[in-house]
Amino acid sequence: MMRVVTAVGLVLAVATAGMAQHTLTSPYRGQLGSEIRGLSAEEIADLREGRGMGLARAAELNGYPGPTHVLEAVEAGQLSLNPEQLSAIRQLFERMSREARRLGDILLREEQALEAAFRAGTIDEAALRARVARIAGFHGELRVVHLRTHLETRALLSEQQIRRYNQLRGYAAGEAGHAPHRH
Repeated sequence: MMRVVTAVGLVLAVATAGMAQHTLTSPYRGQLGSEIRGLSAEEIADLREGRGMGLARAAELNGYPGPTHVLEAVEAGQLSLNPEQLSAIRQLFERMSREARRLGDILLREEQALEAAFRAGTIDEAALRARVARIAGFHGELRVVHLRTHLETRALLSEQQIRRYNQLRGYAAGEAGHAPHRH
């Protein structure tokens, strides 16, 4: 009986040690080689390219289509726009993309400066708060750029086009598009 208890105890000790080592391994260890350790390669690319990164979900999931996906649907032959709508949405997309890339570049420089201060061991509480506040401000501006463009895109579309867009995006009828109707 004592041997069984000892054997079970030994197995549990080995298993617990293995689990402890596994839970201590950081999911961020792959970012050690990143140019900005606080961001993944995908996040860096998204900021450089001006991609949405989910920043406009509040709009998208409530019946405010995004210009990128509207243009994709048009190109795929799944959504029809008149020439004026198409031109206006392309212009919205270009403006949004330029502004998002500009802000993305600023955010990347700010994140790089934050990471460099940590790397150099020169950051203190005051500098930390100042840098994070700047990053948060630019991040908020970036989100406004994306959300505002969804708002402007919706204003260019008919209710029927918005319903079709929501169908194409896989949003259940009645769950998206609760925005007030335009008259």
